[in-house]
Amino acid sequence: MSVHVIKPGALSTLQDLGRFGYQRYGVIVDGVMDEWSHRAANILVGNPESEATLEMTLVGPTLRFDDTTLIAICGADLSPRIGEREVPMDRPVLLRADTQLEFGRRRTGCRAYLAINGGYDVAPVMESKSTYLRGGFGGFQGRALRKDDTIAIGRSDATNPYRSLLRMLSANDDPFCAPPFALRPRSVPDATAAQSVRVVSGPQWQRFPDAAQREFLDSEFAITPSSDRMGYRLQGAKLAPREAIEMISEGVSFGTIQVPPDGNPIILMADCQTTGGYPKIAQVASVDLPRLAQMMPGQTVRFELISLDEAQRLYLARQHDFAQVLQSVSQLQQES
Repeated sequence: MSVHVIKPGALSTLQDLGRFGYQRYGVIVDGVMDEWSHRAANILVGNPESEATLEMTLVGPTLRFDDTTLIAICGADLSPRIGEREVPMDRPVLLRADTQLEFGRRRTGCRAYLAINGGYDVAPVMESKSTYLRGGFGGFQGRALRKDDTIAIGRSDATNPYRSLLRMLSANDDPFCAPPFALRPRSVPDATAAQSVRVVSGPQWQRFPDAAQREFLDSEFAITPSSDRMGYRLQGAKLAPREAIEMISEGVSFGTIQVPPDGNPIILMADCQTTGGYPKIAQVASVDLPRLAQMMPGQTVRFELISLDEAQRLYLARQHDFAQVLQSVSQLQQES
């Protein structure tokens, strides 16, 4: 089984949950930007949550599937369709062999995730299939997809998780079929209003004066066009510490908010470096990282300070939500 790339889209890369355990060697964690959508898509097709998905940014690809294939698309709505028919999102979809899946106009969000039953058959690098573009390794040949690429699909039984879908596909000539069941989208924010992003205070929070702390929490910050998977550069109130800070570089992670000398905060994202020497004013609560990952240049954010205990409570609540997703999908499979 394989999938053929007819058009590559703007930036389509294979990503999983990340490359852990190698930061001490200077190797970044990498991985998906929107963990919720990635995990949900894998659950829907019967894959482990750690299996790679295809992360598609802003403009999706055109793909052709050799065989009957079970897929799921979660995250941003990039108008998936087969011919003139829209392909439903947030649910399992069984494609007929030799079907061509296309993506069109972006409606909401920034990144969509395509999971395929059986996963993408690429060799892990340091125990991960994630693509690190700057390093040129992982994923499919260490790069984004290109026209005429062919990606092998791992061993799968596309009809096994949902027997009813095969019966539906066999009963007509439709290019695909899907159940009425759908997950409730979680991570795509409303593009018309400033998004509240919850943060905990960073190691250098107290080294910023009260006025800078208030500006950080009371102001709106716009995501600039120079933002990417490595970091979101923000523009808004200028933040300055009480005095110039000379720091030895420290460890950073996805969601760390640094303040460089120009006073414009940077939110480090999935492809962030392993260490940084700018003062860290705050850390985005992990529960809000998927929603942040779906935001685009020009959208604005506001920061809400919460305690570490509250951030941990929100994390556990999200894990409970995932458990409910698993239960719902399992029930749907049993009913099939």
